[in-house]
Amino acid sequence: MSQEPRALPWVEYIELTALFLIQGAAMGMWMVPLSTVLDAHGLHAIKPYAFASTAVAAFVSPLFFGAMADRHASPVRVLRWLSLATAAAMALASTAIQLGWNPWLVLALIQLHALCSSPTWSIASTIVFARLRDAKREFGPIRAMATLGWMGGCWLVSALNADSSPRAGFNGAVTWVVVAGFTLLLPEVEAPKSTGKVTLRERLGLDALALLKNHDHRVVFITAALFNIPLAAFYPYTPPHLKELGLTHTTAWMTLGQVTEVLAMLFLARLLTNWRLKWILAVGLVCGVVRYALCALNGKAWILLGVTLHGCSFTLVYITAQIYLDDRIDPAWRARAQALMSLLTGGVGNLVGFLGVGWWFSINARPNGENWPLFWTGIAAMVAAVLAYFLIAYHGRGKPPEGKNPDYSPTS
Repeated sequence: MSQEPRALPWVEYIELTALFLIQGAAMGMWMVPLSTVLDAHGLHAIKPYAFASTAVAAFVSPLFFGAMADRHASPVRVLRWLSLATAAAMALASTAIQLGWNPWLVLALIQLHALCSSPTWSIASTIVFARLRDAKREFGPIRAMATLGWMGGCWLVSALNADSSPRAGFNGAVTWVVVAGFTLLLPEVEAPKSTGKVTLRERLGLDALALLKNHDHRVVFITAALFNIPLAAFYPYTPPHLKELGLTHTTAWMTLGQVTEVLAMLFLARLLTNWRLKWILAVGLVCGVVRYALCALNGKAWILLGVTLHGCSFTLVYITAQIYLDDRIDPAWRARAQALMSLLTGGVGNLVGFLGVGWWFSINARPNGENWPLFWTGIAAMVAAVLAYFLIAYHGRGKPPEGKNPDYSPTS
């Protein structure tokens, strides 16, 4: 008879939740106000490229540093140095915006920041997953702390009246330094010892692409990547829409989505126990369709309701996918699997999304303002297409053997 996994000791639980809490705050202080900060400093022209910088970085950084954390260095040390580099780059980019430097130099510094920060989330997730006894039950509540941190960072930005100020970035830089300092309190998670000569392809993490050979792995990866394309409309274009409708402190209003995100994460363990993975992901995609359809109604109450649904949609798609990878992929591939997810969502999905959605936004522009109903209707249609693909393509057949490896078929 199999034994129930032991509960995570409270000291470890506090360490892991604190890591996600602080990192979530650092990320939220930059990502959410970035759109209004650029607009306030006359940098409208580079805004699509600024958001696309995370996509460009995701093609390079996550797999490389994921392979490093799997083979060569402790993920804790990798996260520490990346956090310091992210803090420096964020402070430089904020200084450039504040002093009115050349827009393309500002963009270059934003790109440098993206290269440093892009791998940090998958590395932090690897650290957490490596210390969990039962990821299905334990990861959701711990991951919710990152969302609370994100919300706290956004509230702090609005409380300081920095929604349109580079001060938001300076605060984020300080918080990244705190993340780096906090890693000194974490026990090392040693990388598995490498056996034999490591090829250049393996050093770059490109061997992770072998995970796509499994049909259902491939469908989950592709679904998450495709879902990220319309998601690219959320942060750049929801705050301006809120502002046009007369709402101030847009950074704080955007945290409504994080409220439902936390609630969804707290219930995720029960869902994973009682529901098939296919239907959890499908419900998340349906929430995405409804979210953008509500925004298309172009009213304060409707768009705020749409923002609120963001949390359910995000959690049921992305967090479920992260747990799927930890549960179905061999532990020796854990960091590379999470990094590949970052590449496909943050790289392919974001690049196509930020540039494609930017194009879609421009063609909906009118002399007297944006045609918001048509803009959001098109975004909702994209999510509906992703939902149709997932329902048709995902099989979810078979049961995994005791010894996990990158190529077995998932359950659910």
